[in-house]
Amino acid sequence: MYICSRMGSIQQNINMIKAGLPEGVRLIAVSKNQPVEAVLEAYNGGHRVFGENKAQEAMQKYPQLPDDIEWHFIGHLQTNKVKYITPFVQLIHSVDSEKLLVEINKSAIKNNRVIDCLLQFHIAEEETKFGFSEDEAVQMLRSPEFSALTNIRICGVMGMATFTDDADQISREFTVLKGIFDSLKEKFFARSEVFRELSMGMSDDYRIAIKHGSTLVRVGTAIFGARNYN
Repeated sequence: MYICSRMGSIQQNINMIKAGLPEGVRLIAVSKNQPVEAVLEAYNGGHRVFGENKAQEAMQKYPQLPDDIEWHFIGHLQTNKVKYITPFVQLIHSVDSEKLLVEINKSAIKNNRVIDCLLQFHIAEEETKFGFSEDEAVQMLRSPEFSALTNIRICGVMGMATFTDDADQISREFTVLKGIFDSLKEKFFARSEVFRELSMGMSDDYRIAIKHGSTLVRVGTAIFGARNYN
């Protein structure tokens, strides 16, 4: 049985969060592990941007929900799962290897699409987090193999801070990611109109992320409440 406890209604939570967002910052309602009914409640309240972190779950939800939802993929993506989301996903936040980017491009070609992607960087102390180092990303972006990827667009960067109550540490890590964004923008995307997204900040730290330039905040628990499964 699914039980979702939350502070107010989903719509009230979304409205409260949006009221505190500065201009230019978009809210992604993280709907992972949420039933279709919860997504519909947010949709009926006017929200349109949702994030999933499991490819098969996203694929199952997609046909059950309205066509004008903007789906973002925010979780670790295995190459053999890319095919499940490329027909409909609008933005993949979690591109953490050149191998994955090549697979996304290949699947995008099959679906006659150009898919927007963010490069994920490892900024946290936790070894469990995924992502490029800045040197790895620079090497890839300079490679002829990258230039051959015609069906993807790099629109910015993504990262996750360490899961900690230390606000100063979180702030330092977000500062690192903003520095990487600025460096890549200058070196590779100075003339790009689409390289503008900085995806950082979740329910517990999105306010800190906004102070450091985040344009996309990924919020789940603060919208849908704590999830319990019995």
